[in-house]
Parts: sequence; structure tokens; C-alpha cells
Amino acid sequence: MAGYNLKEIMNKPERLTPGHRMCAGCGATIGVRAVLRALHENDRAVIGNATGCLEVSSYTYPYTAWEDSYIHNAFENAGATLSGVETAYKALKKRGRIPEDVNYKFITFGGDGGTYDIGFQSLSGAMERGHDMVYVCYDNGAYMNTGIQRSSATPRFADTTTTPVGKVSTGKMQSRKDLASIIAEHGVPYVGQTTFTRDFRDIHTKAERAIYTEGACFLNVLAPCPRGWRYDMSDIMKICKLAVDTCYWPLFEVEEGRWTLSYEPKKKLPIEDFLREQGRFKHLFKPGNEELIVQFQEEVDRRWEDLLYKCSK
Repeated sequence: MAGYNLKEIMNKPERLTPGHRMCAGCGATIGVRAVLRALHENDRAVIGNATGCLEVSSYTYPYTAWEDSYIHNAFENAGATLSGVETAYKALKKRGRIPEDVNYKFITFGGDGGTYDIGFQSLSGAMERGHDMVYVCYDNGAYMNTGIQRSSATPRFADTTTTPVGKVSTGKMQSRKDLASIIAEHGVPYVGQTTFTRDFRDIHTKAERAIYTEGACFLNVLAPCPRGWRYDMSDIMKICKLAVDTCYWPLFEVEEGRWTLSYEPKKKLPIEDFLREQGRFKHLFKPGNEELIVQFQEEVDRRWEDLLYKCSK
């Protein structure tokens, strides 16, 4: 970030305009605005958007909150659509149909339902083919738009409408999929995992690298949902900080196969500090459920040690 003025970055013209219908305290729109600020002033963008909260709340024909060209994609094909648009753009430019001084970037957004699950085949294909595009997942840990159903991004023990907590249930039984690592195994030039830190430098830096690295790039952005996670909407930055400081959501990059840790907490906090702030985990703090928090901590510790090993190689 050397040479950048944070105040100038935050005061850049918005490419996602206010007036959309997303919930207050939603991480998705914060993530979108932060990513699009990384576009250079004179560059244009074609935005893809898989069906989800972000799409239904930012676009109702003929009205849109997007300043750039925008394509609403079905749940399963955001990666395929933008890879096709990027290919058409290159073909038209080669034929002289697009002026040489016009520069477009191709960015698609999808929630974890449309990225980890339903759209994974499309995403994987686009990454494997190496299209010059960026796929940004705003990971809010469930299918929020259709009623808070579990996805493969939902953490273990979370209470959702399809993994309800009850007398014989402690929430979701399975662990969360590590999608950033899976995409890194595709051999793409850049993968970044980030969220909203205090000064937004991490997400801005990684978004710029992803957008301006040639080839297929991927950003995984933790984007808390106040309804699904059940926290006070003003606490979103606190939630994100706890996710990072407990190492539930570590910040890292993979550039040309080389893993780099972006941030290591001076004091790694216990996972209960993160869980306690969210209503979806309140059952874990009832008497008799102490072992579940131990199991959650063990999983976080294992993934953290695996990441440290990758970054040390």
C-alpha cells in the first residue's frame, strides 16, 4: 500500500450507489464497495452477480445500484458468464472493434451458496481455463436470501433453519469447506482471503492485486450477516476483528503458488470470543456443551497450524 493515501481511497466515487435494499449492517455491500474502490479511476468494469441477497436487493429492472455494466446471473453460472464475456471482449479487441485505450476489468460477485455450492462447477471451470477475471465470494456462511439455510461455508454447530438446534441437535454437523485453499490448488496466479479490518487496507490491497493480476483470480471475503449470525448490526467490525484474532478467518494470499500470511495476531484469542457475539452459537454456552467449544477450538487450531506450515515453505 506504499504510495496510497487511505483518505483518498475511502473518498473515491462509489461504484455501488446508496439506495439499494440491503440490510443495515450487511457485510456484502461493504465488501463490494471496498473491492470496487480498487479499480483505477479510468478503468471500466463488467460486473457479474450470482443470484442472492446482493442481486435481488441491488437490481430491480429497470433500476440498478451499479455504476458499471452489470449482469445478473443465475445461481450456478456467474463464473461461466463472466468468462464468456471476457473471451468476447478479447476477441472484439483483437478485431479492432474496441478502442485500444478502453480498458475493461471483469469482476463477478457471489455469496457462499452460489460459490461454494451451486456455482462451484462454473467457478472451477473459469479458474482452470485461466480467464482474466476476478471472482469475489462474499461469504456470509449460509443461504441468507432464502431463509438462512446451511451451506458448505456454514461453520460447524451453527444454528440455521435447516440445521436447527434442539433437544437432539447441536446445529450443523459438518465442518466448513476451505474454499480459498481449493481454488489455490487450481494453480491460479492469485488467491486472497480477507475481511474488513480497521482501516480497510487489507481488502483494498488484495482487491487491487486480484484485479490487476493477469489471469483468473479469486477473493474470499468474510461478510457477516446480521440476520443469519444474529448480532447487533453496529458490531460488524468487531465481529470481523474477532474472526481474524481468533484465527477463525485468517488473512493470507497465494501468489503463483506461494503462500503468505497477511496478519498474525500478537495474542491468538480463544474461539469462544468470536462465537459468543453471535446468536447462532448461543446454545454452545449452555451447561453441558463445553465439549463442543473444545471441538471447535481444535478445528480452528488445526487449520491455523496447516496455514502456518504452508506459509513457511
